[in-house]
Amino acid sequence: MFLAQKIIGGILDVVSNVDPGQFTPSNPPPVRRPLVQGQAQKNESEEETQFRKVFQQLAGDDMEVSANELMNILNKIITKHHDLKTDGFSIESCRSMVAVMDSDSSGKLGFQEFKYLWNNIKKWQGIYKAYDADRSGTIGADELPAAFRAAGFPLNDQMFQMIIRRYSDESGNMDFDNFIGCLVRLDAMCRAFKTLDKDNSGSVKINIKEWLQLTMYS
Repeated sequence: MFLAQKIIGGILDVVSNVDPGQFTPSNPPPVRRPLVQGQAQKNESEEETQFRKVFQQLAGDDMEVSANELMNILNKIITKHHDLKTDGFSIESCRSMVAVMDSDSSGKLGFQEFKYLWNNIKKWQGIYKAYDADRSGTIGADELPAAFRAAGFPLNDQMFQMIIRRYSDESGNMDFDNFIGCLVRLDAMCRAFKTLDKDNSGSVKINIKEWLQLTMYS
């Protein structure tokens, strides 16, 4: 018990030095609406209509993307990008991405959730390539702070060290799938915090049920 308190206390000490007001997570995805195959929404742009058609092809008859389907989609795409070093997106990382994007806890991504995730991945891919200064295909520990700031997350050194230990290899290099997985989780956690921080005080109070919901299904 003492060890658990010590570990949690250490993590909280690191996080307490971070100003949540500096973070700029993405706006939450729109409220999910049932998607009927072949049905376009009113006032939809041509780009969104085309994206909807692609989504329908990827999602299949249930019009939802599971973790397995997401893994297959992402891995098929990154094989075409030889400038991105990656071992491929694992099923565990895709389960985590689905969980933090799954606004209605269905276990799958609907159209708006998938589109939101897709747009973020495209944006973060651009940042990844821009801040891979030595063109190694990975983001080194020295390149990471600037890349995360560009993504909207100016973290302190202690937080970066925690992230490097969790998402980088032994040399401190982070490949593409870990970069995306880390940012998806970080973005979702910051959005959750801002939702709970109703008075913008920079702190929140949650009960054990809320804490477990935030940490276990993510």
